[in-house]
Amino acid sequence: MISANNVSLQFGKRILFDEVNIKFANGNCYGVIGANGAGKSTFLKILAGDIDPTRGNVTMEPGKRMAVLRQNHYEFDEVPVIDTVMMGHSKLWNVMKEKDAIYAKPDFSEADGLKASDLEAEFAEMNGWNAQSDAAALLSGLGITEDDHFKLLKELSGNLKVRVLLAQAIFGNPDILILDEPTNDLDLKTISWLEDFLLEFKNTVIVVSHDRHFLDTVCTHIVDIDFSAVKLYTGNYSFWYQSSQLALQQRSSANKKAEDKKKELQEFIARFSANASKSRQATSRRKLLEKINVDDIQPSSRRYPAIIYQQARTAGDQILHIENLGASSSGSVLFKNFDLFVNKGDKIAFLSKDSLAITTLFQILIGERKPDTGSFTFGQTITTAYLPSNNEKYFQSDDNLVDWLRQFASEENKDEVYIRGFLGKMLFSGEEVFKKCSVLSGGEKMRCMISRMMLAGANLLVIDEPTNHLDLESITAFNNALKDFPGTVLFTSHDHEFTQTVANRIVEITPNGFIDKLMTYDEYIESERVAEQKEALYA
Repeated sequence: MISANNVSLQFGKRILFDEVNIKFANGNCYGVIGANGAGKSTFLKILAGDIDPTRGNVTMEPGKRMAVLRQNHYEFDEVPVIDTVMMGHSKLWNVMKEKDAIYAKPDFSEADGLKASDLEAEFAEMNGWNAQSDAAALLSGLGITEDDHFKLLKELSGNLKVRVLLAQAIFGNPDILILDEPTNDLDLKTISWLEDFLLEFKNTVIVVSHDRHFLDTVCTHIVDIDFSAVKLYTGNYSFWYQSSQLALQQRSSANKKAEDKKKELQEFIARFSANASKSRQATSRRKLLEKINVDDIQPSSRRYPAIIYQQARTAGDQILHIENLGASSSGSVLFKNFDLFVNKGDKIAFLSKDSLAITTLFQILIGERKPDTGSFTFGQTITTAYLPSNNEKYFQSDDNLVDWLRQFASEENKDEVYIRGFLGKMLFSGEEVFKKCSVLSGGEKMRCMISRMMLAGANLLVIDEPTNHLDLESITAFNNALKDFPGTVLFTSHDHEFTQTVANRIVEITPNGFIDKLMTYDEYIESERVAEQKEALYA
């Protein structure tokens, strides 16, 4: 369907890709993974024809159509939303415009009639008469109401624009669909809709995403970009991760016989294949795993941060009590009459359609702003550490990383070796620790903030969207750290896997009240689905 042939890309002396040969077949979904800076988005741009490789070429089967999720939110600002979506099928859109222009001519001739007839046939062949209704269905599925369908794109908020551009990419059943971070700014329900859409999609999908649950649900293959090489693996992200970790452990076991290693890998494949059959993926995807050659499984060279949250003091039985708390923003109520009794060891995931409501609650709890009403009380033994979603205010100085982190340490813990140890856990090593904090990337700033949290030794963690700006390796390490943390965690995250594996309690906040349930995220989703079905039944 589409293939990269001896593709190399070089910037000066830096080689990003070298002699890449890979074929993307029809009916498969390929998840492209790699550390930050490995070149995931660049590789997609080469496949899409937006960037020319230094050497080699990309070929696509003749007559096939490619669609790409574009990140330019302003290109279609003056275009109605519904038209923006239909423009995703450029051939169909051009036929529509040409046909309409002919019919609008005041001196409509016989030649015009013949041309219009040909265009009508071509239009019908591309299912043009259903184009507008199909576009509307996509928009509704992505959470854009009918009231917005005929507005100009510039009238929509930024996160809704992203959804329109996603609808544009998937409109008209393209033969090859290239998606770069399609789940950004999507809520749970919309991500689930997109997962279902891609599971039913019969053509080729190539996607970059940091959402592990999404990759696990939709992907049949993983494309791993590592050390200038691009390798193809059968299976979803979890299979790639677990098998590569197993291979890494085996490589470390020098005395392990080759036969024992092979048997262990074969047993792992068999277990994973059996589990895959119980998921939302089709049985055909499970059969792919059964055909894997054990020799194809290789250890990953990825480096994972060593995130370990330790409590300097174990919490007592009194953790946090919130009474009648309320807050508003710009005259709009974010939440009111909010009561919560937090138990020792609770790991509570907060949900809301308005992320500002959760951010405001967390800011109130850590003392950055005052509530409109109500009060809250921490137990006497409680110490807190906060990871905000927006950390820009922490990085305004030109301090190097050692001096930056030292300011958050207690007087007895300001020694440079001690401080560098926490930075080293987050993969800042050697001369990197002397970088100016004002020039750090988003991912580097987040890793610094995590170092700061570890340094605090708190027994209650307050965490606002921790997976923003992190690569898959850091997300996995952070996820595992919170699962192992013996203290209390209050957090919010759009990462399904993160929330499902950490939370034992779900609290959903609305302007008119809240829902508090002692259950996992998946159990909560199922309870909401059942409630919606009952509501529809009795409506």
